[in-house]
Amino acid sequence: MKKTTTFWIILAVIVVIALILTSATFITIQPGERGVIFRKFTTGLDKEHVYRPGFKIIAPWNDMYLYNVKEQQEEEELDVLDKNGLNIAMDVSVRFHPLYERIGHLHETFGKNYVQQLVVPEVRSTVRRVAGRYTAEEIYSTKRKEVETAIKTETRKVLKDNYVDMKALLIRSIRLPDQIKNAIEKKLKEEQEALAYEYRLERERSEAERKEIQAEGEARANQIISESLTPGLLRMRGIEATLKLSESQNSKVVVIGSGDSGLPVILGNQ
Repeated sequence: MKKTTTFWIILAVIVVIALILTSATFITIQPGERGVIFRKFTTGLDKEHVYRPGFKIIAPWNDMYLYNVKEQQEEEELDVLDKNGLNIAMDVSVRFHPLYERIGHLHETFGKNYVQQLVVPEVRSTVRRVAGRYTAEEIYSTKRKEVETAIKTETRKVLKDNYVDMKALLIRSIRLPDQIKNAIEKKLKEEQEALAYEYRLERERSEAERKEIQAEGEARANQIISESLTPGLLRMRGIEATLKLSESQNSKVVVIGSGDSGLPVILGNQ
């Protein structure tokens, strides 16, 4: 009797296991995906355990939510207002992916539609908020890099706080009303011409100063030379030069001069 009872218990366990296995859900998590499980009859959403790529078996009454964690891109065409209320059209691209190990928290807060629930609204909001601090001219030309950096910094922070890692944000284009655009471009052109003119003036001033300094140096050198040329020195230099010339094969007659200088005269050169 005891053996029979044991047999039926073992058989029942085998049947239960077989029923579970035959009705279990088989899931394959692909590379670039992560999974989070929801146990509806026990612990609910398991936020701390993230399932990695591979073959998984779960009970049929549980749900597995798969997330694409590859880098994704969204492109937005926005109408924003500058500091003075002028309308500006901006095209923006953002690249991002969920934080791999925080999928459970992302699922609990925003769900699988987090791109439309979180990423897109935050990008739009940040672009409009930052653009409102600058004038159209600053956004379009003079502070474009600063505007782009501010948008990146603020968007990255708010997304990271909500379990999304922003990899890049680019302002692809900025379009202004033609009248405003032409006025800004004209002003920039005039500023460039003014800078070029100022550069030419500065270069000419520097050249004039250089020539003045050079002339002063030459005048000072001539003065020093003039003061050093005494009659005695000139006579000595003349004699030295005459002696060198007398050693030349072409010199035939050397006549000693008379007068104050007394310098020799060479005659009979060929």
